[in-house]
Amino acid sequence: MTTAMGAALRRIQFGNALAAFGNGFTAPFLFVYASRVRNLGDGTAGAVMAVFAVAALVVLPFTGKVIDRRGPMPVAFLGSLLGVVGALGFGVSESALSVLASSALMGAGVAVLQPALATMIVSCSATATRSRAFATQFFLNNLGLGVGGLLGGLMVDEHRPATFTLLFVIEAAMFVVLAMVLATVRLPQAVNVSAAVPHEAGQTLKDGNGWSVLLRDRSMVLLCVLGFVLFFACYGQFESGLSAYAVEVTRISTATLGIALAANTAVIVLAQYFVLRMVERRRRSRVVALVGVIWAVAWVAAGASGFVHGTQAVATALLITTYALFGLGETMLSPTVAPLVADLAPARLVGQYNSAFALVKQLALAVGPAVGGVLAAMGAYGVYIVMLVGCSLGVSLLGLWLGRRLTAVQDRPYRSVVVAGRSDQPFEAGAGHDEVAREHAAVAAV
Repeated sequence: MTTAMGAALRRIQFGNALAAFGNGFTAPFLFVYASRVRNLGDGTAGAVMAVFAVAALVVLPFTGKVIDRRGPMPVAFLGSLLGVVGALGFGVSESALSVLASSALMGAGVAVLQPALATMIVSCSATATRSRAFATQFFLNNLGLGVGGLLGGLMVDEHRPATFTLLFVIEAAMFVVLAMVLATVRLPQAVNVSAAVPHEAGQTLKDGNGWSVLLRDRSMVLLCVLGFVLFFACYGQFESGLSAYAVEVTRISTATLGIALAANTAVIVLAQYFVLRMVERRRRSRVVALVGVIWAVAWVAAGASGFVHGTQAVATALLITTYALFGLGETMLSPTVAPLVADLAPARLVGQYNSAFALVKQLALAVGPAVGGVLAAMGAYGVYIVMLVGCSLGVSLLGLWLGRRLTAVQDRPYRSVVVAGRSDQPFEAGAGHDEVAREHAAVAAV
C-alpha cells in the first residue's frame, strides 16, 4: 500500500473513532433522557429507539446505489450533517414529536455513515491489509464507545437536563470533526470493472442493477443470511433477552450486569490485535465457524448461570464469562466478515454490497431485541437459551457451507496474495473477477 493511501486510511480511522466517541456519550442514555429527563414516558422512549432503527432500514436500501454512483465521500458528509442536526435536536427537544424527529435524523445519519466509511476503508486498503484495517476500525469503535459512555455516565445528572444537552452538543461536535477530517482525505479512483469476468451465476455486471446483481450472487446472499444469524444471536440480545435473563433468572444486580458489559469491552480492546495475528492467515470460513462454537459455549454458560442460585459467585462468574466469550468472538469476526463483503463485491458495487450487509445487520438488531423481549416477557427462558445455542451452531454450519463457495483468495487472502508475491499492491474489490483470477492463477502456479 502506498504512503498516501496509508495516511488516508489513518485519517478515516481517526474520524471514525471520534464519531464513535461522540455516540458513546449519548447512546446509553437515550431511553432515560426521553422517558425521565423530558418526562415523555416509557412508551415514547421506546418509540425513540424504534424510530432510530426504522430510519436506518428506510435509508440503507438506497445508500449503496448513491455511494457507487457519487462516491462514499458525499454520503459520509450527508450522514455527518444528519447526525449533527439530530444530536442538536435531541438536546433541545421537549416534546414527543421533536424527539422522534431527532431520532429519525440521527438514525438515518449513523446508518449511511456505516457503508460509506466501510467503502472508504476498502478503497484505501490492499487484500493483505484489509483484515487489519477493519479490525482497527472495530477496535477504535469499541474504544470510542466505551470511553464516551464512561465519561458520559460521569457527567450526566437525571435531575439536570442541561447535563444531557451538553452530551448531545459534544456528539454533534464529533460529527463536525468527522466531516472536517474526511474533507482532508483523497480517495483513489475506483477501477471500472463493468466488463470484467462474469460472476458465478454467469451474468456480466451489466446485466441488471446493483440489487439484481447482488441477489444473483449466491455467495453474498449466503453471507447475508450468515450475518443475520450472527447479529441476531449476539448483538441483538445484549440489550433485551440476555440482560433480562441475567437479572430475572441469574439474579445478578444491575451493577454486576455493568461489570459483565465492561468485561465484553475489555476483551475486545485488550485481545483484538493478538486475535488478529492468529486469524488473519487462516481461512475466514473456519474462523466464522469457530466463532459459532465459542458463542454456543457462551450461551450454555449463560443458561447454566440460572441453575446455580445457591452459589451466587459461580452464577456471576458464568455470566461474566458469557459476555467475555462474546467479546472474543467479536474480535475474530471484525477482521473476517467485513473484508469478505468487500472482496465478494464487484468494484463498481462495493457501496451496494456494504449497504446491503449493513441493512441485514439493522434487520437483525431490530428483530433480535423483539424476539428476546417477547420470550423474556413470557418467562420462556429455557426456550430462549436453546434457541440461541442452536443459532450459534447454525453460524458454524453456515460458515463451513460458505467456505465451500469461496475461492482460495476470498477465503484465505493473506496467504494467497503473499505467496503470489503481491502483498504490497493495492487491491480493488471484486473477488470473482479478473484481478482475483490472476492472483489465484499465480498461487496455483507456485
